[in-house]
Amino acid sequence: MDICVIGLGSMGKRRIRLLKNIDKVNNIYGVDSQKERRQHTHDELNINCYNSLFEVLQKKHVDGVVISTPPLTHSKIIKEALENNLHVFTEINLINDNYENIINLSQKKNKILFLSSTFLYRNEIKYIKEVISHEIVNYKYHVGQYLPDWHPWESYKDFFVGDKRTNGCRELFAIELPWIVNVFGEIKDFYFFKRKSTNLEIDYDDTYVGIIKHENGTIGTINVDIVSRIAKRELCVYGENIHLAWNGTPDSLYQLDFKSMEMVNILTYNNINQDKRYAKNIIENAYQEELENYINCILNMEIPKYTFSKDKDIIDIINKIEKDD
Repeated sequence: MDICVIGLGSMGKRRIRLLKNIDKVNNIYGVDSQKERRQHTHDELNINCYNSLFEVLQKKHVDGVVISTPPLTHSKIIKEALENNLHVFTEINLINDNYENIINLSQKKNKILFLSSTFLYRNEIKYIKEVISHEIVNYKYHVGQYLPDWHPWESYKDFFVGDKRTNGCRELFAIELPWIVNVFGEIKDFYFFKRKSTNLEIDYDDTYVGIIKHENGTIGTINVDIVSRIAKRELCVYGENIHLAWNGTPDSLYQLDFKSMEMVNILTYNNINQDKRYAKNIIENAYQEELENYINCILNMEIPKYTFSKDKDIIDIINKIEKDD
């Protein structure tokens, strides 16, 4: 199987490195409009790189694409790929204005339309879902990191989180809400307070504090921000028969043993693959697993864990959170 990765920034290069670990992938090609990125990717990862998808298709056979460009460019690239009968994997989109047309085109072409939602593949999340599957619980959750620390090698004003339409808090919601819904159930109601509390040069709110009520009765409080100077992912899930705590790293999941009344460390990974350039709560295992899911979907061996239809509902919720007064 031959895959073309479009967008050779940090995420695109991560996808290439991980695709190289998948036996079913034969050839990988890179696409980026910036000559410097193409050259750097060629030198670092030893793959052929091109200026456009059109150029690749003139010279090479391609089965599918992995789109790792800024979110506002996704719709156009997805359409081009589908029209050329290619399967599509895309990073989170953050806007869903053209979803209906994209979904219809993928069905017409009978091609996989695969959307990244990396935390659905985290073993800790899978464990939490299994443990609370028959419980109505409460939870409190804080996820945040100071925006300039997201990409220390470049200004936050130079990539998509600086744009109000694809802002940093919006991306965090798009990362977190899919697994929250998957674990705790569909969202019935919510209320959020929000404000801008920093001197960052952005034109959107940087802090959200809210309450979410799920269809099954579970209630959670959630803080989402781009303010915290220490990268935070702190979850507590509790109920009459369960108490879990997780700080976002593979070694930080704890569960209360009701006999000893002590918190016991739950290890869900035998081997952890980590890139030291990123925060400790970011591991490569889940990124690898969702790429394998994509490849297996193309081969009709699996179905996608996350879909554009589900994401449309999530983005609709994010839109309401941003607009709700």
